[in-house]
Amino acid sequence: MPLRIVVAPQAFKQSISARAAAIAIQSGVLSAVPDAETILIPVADGGDGTLAALIDTTGGRYFTEEVTGPLGDPISAQWGVMGDHRTAVIEMALASGLALIPDDRRDPRTATTYGTGQLMRAALDAGYTRIIVGLGGSATNDGGTGMAAALGARFLNASGDPLPPGGAALSNLHSIDTSGLHPGIAGATFIGATDVTNPLCGDTGASAIFGPQKGATPEMVQELDACLANFAQVIRSQLGLDVVDTAGAGAAGGLGAGLIAFAHCDLRSGIDMVCDALDFDANAANADLVIPGEGRADRSTAFDKAPVGIARRSRALGVPTLLLAGSLGEGYDALYQHGIDAIIPIAEEPATLESSMQNGAELLQRAAERAVRLYALGHSD
Repeated sequence: MPLRIVVAPQAFKQSISARAAAIAIQSGVLSAVPDAETILIPVADGGDGTLAALIDTTGGRYFTEEVTGPLGDPISAQWGVMGDHRTAVIEMALASGLALIPDDRRDPRTATTYGTGQLMRAALDAGYTRIIVGLGGSATNDGGTGMAAALGARFLNASGDPLPPGGAALSNLHSIDTSGLHPGIAGATFIGATDVTNPLCGDTGASAIFGPQKGATPEMVQELDACLANFAQVIRSQLGLDVVDTAGAGAAGGLGAGLIAFAHCDLRSGIDMVCDALDFDANAANADLVIPGEGRADRSTAFDKAPVGIARRSRALGVPTLLLAGSLGEGYDALYQHGIDAIIPIAEEPATLESSMQNGAELLQRAAERAVRLYALGHSD
């Protein structure tokens, strides 16, 4: 019988979409094994591509809003409503994402989630009472205070003055005024689709694990972690909620914690939510191999990002998982303990990041061909 291979990559940031990645991998698979049966299931885990995965799959509808970008610049950002006509979907990366900022302007001390809150406000104003917020791909480290401010919360220093945007300002947070929160929040159900399980603070928290990729130096990481710790302490003392160690609270620079505190949000695995919507288990049940893809595989991937979520579900079905990664970072080998059976970097020779991103589809295609040739060799009669 021909090989049956499920191709389930996520988007490669600033390179190609999840669908384009799936098509490139499929081409490589068929170059290696022309009679292979391929099933394309482009995925997202709460980060980049979540909106498209949930809206396109269910036949939903897109909307566009003018919002405040992560550094305060006005931008256009999409949100959508699923095919059930009742569930709104917000992808925070489209309003407050890292891909919206040039490398030389990245600064998690000042980046804000205000635009994400504006998209949530738009959904509430339109009357939607079930709202999924995809968490991932963020440029921010503000604990979701920008989001909450857009919905009417006020964050004040000891003198009663509003704090400026950004995570660094939280060192001066003294009190929170929630009296002006959007009235629609009380009657709405918010679901946070998280791509990670990190807590808010500490060695595996938002600042330590994700701050560096947003431009934070080691000194900034310590500063921002202390700021989020102060934020958590004020939430505990004034709102009676302990968010610091909640799994997923550190997602999107602490937006997970902010959603819990100000929208009573239920945090769930983003990859599981998307896989359920795409009937992943039914498609993978009789597969010989599952191939996810990710731009960079490192220790952060282990915190339930898409490849690990895919591998967890594949292993439960008895199907091996082979990950194609744009690059390998520190701690990538820990992924072997999370259900991933093999990791193949797509690079063929030393190259700049810019060159690799420009040639992402071609590199994926050739890497997939190499990987599947090896797999087929090991499973030949």
